[in-house]
Amino acid sequence: MTHSDTPGHSETSAISGEAVGRPTPITAATVTQRPSGMPIHKYGPYEAVDIPDRTWPDNRITVAPRWLSTDLRDGNQALIDPMSPARKREMFDLLVRMGYKEIEVGFPSSGQTDFDFVRSIIEEGAIPEDVTISVLTQAREELIERTVESLRGAHKATVHLYNATAPPSAGSSSAAPGSRSSRSRWTAPGWWWSTPTRSSAMTRSSATSTARRSSPTPSWTSRWRSARA
Repeated sequence: MTHSDTPGHSETSAISGEAVGRPTPITAATVTQRPSGMPIHKYGPYEAVDIPDRTWPDNRITVAPRWLSTDLRDGNQALIDPMSPARKREMFDLLVRMGYKEIEVGFPSSGQTDFDFVRSIIEEGAIPEDVTISVLTQAREELIERTVESLRGAHKATVHLYNATAPPSAGSSSAAPGSRSSRSRWTAPGWWWSTPTRSSAMTRSSATSTARRSSPTPSWTSRWRSARA
């Protein structure tokens, strides 16, 4: 399957498994995004339960959420053979054309491959200005620094911080309450905003999201509220 007449694609499809060249840059000027075609009209609201002494549970969702694609990060992580940079680029270009406005693109602090991919789509102008990219990192200062470095020059970006709270991690000496590793995990979100150069690395806007990641019945968990610049 060839895509020689489609902006942002190499001569031969990377997804087909055949030989490909480096994808050409894709920009808002060369690609027209289309509105999401997801069938939101198929889903009705749940039946409300009238309980007078509560507040926020009675709020109703009346509009569709912002859809986020995690194919390039969580999806790629689930593959036996992870995608090559060329395949990831072709998938990214496809997600842009499908109309996604938030796309998780990788785990840049985990290795050079993901770091280089994030840098490539930023430096080559592959991200339209109305699209926000998202990356994942552990809540550790040195990994956050590496993540911010990968995002320099991005118009919009979300950094998702997480803590590993599965019993094996929570029970280890390095993650025990009071240890250096534990203190780093708890203080990382505040540290993120403590230096302007970190929070302003993305040129226009940035956000952080924090969460816990665990297997069933964790020994302890942490919950933080999202913060936006």
